[in-house]
Amino acid sequence: MDRDCVNSKQQALAIRSSAGVAVWSSKGPKDAYQHRPELPKEDTKIARSITFSPDGKFLAYTNGIDVKILTTSDWKLKCSLPRPKAFYLKFSPRGTYLVTWELYTCDGGEEVFSVVQKKQTDWEPSWSNDESLFALMIGGEAHFYELAISSAKPEDGFQSKVKTVGCGRGGVLSLAPGASPPYLAFYTPGTTKGAPSMCKIYKYPNLGANETVACKSFFQCDNVDMRWNKRGTGLLILTSTEVDKTGASYYGNQALHFMSIKGDSCAVTLKKEGPIHDVQWSPKGNEFVVVYGYMPSSATLFNLKCDPVFNFTDGPMNCAYFNRFGNILLLGGFGNLRGVVSVWDLTRKHKLATLEAPDSTYVEWSPSGEEFITATTAPRLRISNGFKVWHYSGALLHETMWEQGQELYGVEWQKFPDGHFKENPISRAKVEGIKSSQPTASKQAYQPPNVRMMMKGDGASGGAFVPQSTIPGLPPGYTSSAAKKNQKNSDKPKKPRNNKNKNQQQQQNGGGSQNQTPNSAAGGEPTTNGDGPNNAANTTPKPTPRNNNHNNNRPKSKGNNHG
Repeated sequence: MDRDCVNSKQQALAIRSSAGVAVWSSKGPKDAYQHRPELPKEDTKIARSITFSPDGKFLAYTNGIDVKILTTSDWKLKCSLPRPKAFYLKFSPRGTYLVTWELYTCDGGEEVFSVVQKKQTDWEPSWSNDESLFALMIGGEAHFYELAISSAKPEDGFQSKVKTVGCGRGGVLSLAPGASPPYLAFYTPGTTKGAPSMCKIYKYPNLGANETVACKSFFQCDNVDMRWNKRGTGLLILTSTEVDKTGASYYGNQALHFMSIKGDSCAVTLKKEGPIHDVQWSPKGNEFVVVYGYMPSSATLFNLKCDPVFNFTDGPMNCAYFNRFGNILLLGGFGNLRGVVSVWDLTRKHKLATLEAPDSTYVEWSPSGEEFITATTAPRLRISNGFKVWHYSGALLHETMWEQGQELYGVEWQKFPDGHFKENPISRAKVEGIKSSQPTASKQAYQPPNVRMMMKGDGASGGAFVPQSTIPGLPPGYTSSAAKKNQKNSDKPKKPRNNKNKNQQQQQNGGGSQNQTPNSAAGGEPTTNGDGPNNAANTTPKPTPRNNNHNNNRPKSKGNNHG
């Protein structure tokens, strides 16, 4: 592609929001990203997808009426496709074709191929780098179409398939990048109980049963994710099961395997137990990084022999991103994590910066490899939508937040062909940035309200602090009418105790004499109230024993024997 069709000074950003589709740009590191009059903008409420071609020559987006394709050299309309329900967009490696759920040429918008794909996942076809081979999975079979790129109408190759290979239900096909004819990998799930799943590598067009280049089998596998390196010489296979039969994990079990076009295959050994969060190849193609383990998770850099090269510092992370040159690595913790990001210099194996980008749902390196963008988008999060542009040194270069009630759906850097930007040496010099307008989360430990009020000095001037309970939805310190009544009753002076029952008991036990001496009350000999010892009429009788069986005459209740 001619370099005249892209502006090397402007790294454009395509933005899709509730207000419509627009392209923003910046003229330099100190210039803010904003929409400029010469850049395209369209107001629409239905903007489902937006994407650049791999070489940055075209920009395609949907508006709910049709699919529009613009040329980035002058931002003029190239063609319009009458596809109001197009939901996903994807360009071919050279930008010749655009895939929605149908296929069109970008020059005239002519439909050249159509197929029904009921699933929204794994619908994308596979291409060779020179677009001479087109392949996709249909009903458990891999269909191959050869396009004569040297002919006047290479799209005529879509009229009939040249090869068909059965992979079974749930099979996966992946074409390797690199030189053509390409290598390709087939995944075939186990068909019967106890049969292992298989992954085989072939060299197109040799797809016979005895023409495999490499083969790997594994038993515990319900889903597979195959990732080639940029050279097309190594393949990483991430297998996962939906249910962990050992009960160690609620989210199933995962394993990582490696295969090469030389016929080598092995399992990648990890030093820590737990899930595999992310696997990414370096753009150089000779290393890959794995983020794995229970929190705080670990990250390790491996070579093509699956030997660990470097262990990064453990922390709350679940994502890894290489810049386009493979000399800087970003490790971050997003989703249900706080958004702590660490930036590493892979040449010196040194940490460059640590920053926080909370609530980020999208991360991408710029084409220059020196800045990256973090964005908070809907529908994942519908508040605090916006994006930030960072320098690899940790400096915040730009920030744009959407107003309350508006939503940001997506943001994407403009693509550039390989070789457009040169790899600059990594500098440790400080870059001047701006301060974020978003409030930062408090790092203090949680303290109950009564402890916080005591630390402020409430109650220190004499009275003791009395914690007040709060009722959800009402102001602090509010008390209900029932609580006020109980408090009022507790403040009333207590009445003297009624001794009527006590006097009756004393009369029953001691004869009721008011002139009884302490000795008689204590059980001594009876005394007389007369003038002499011969006055027997006034002799106090001995107390009669209490009838402890006075309840025996009461009717017994059913089921309760008080005997």
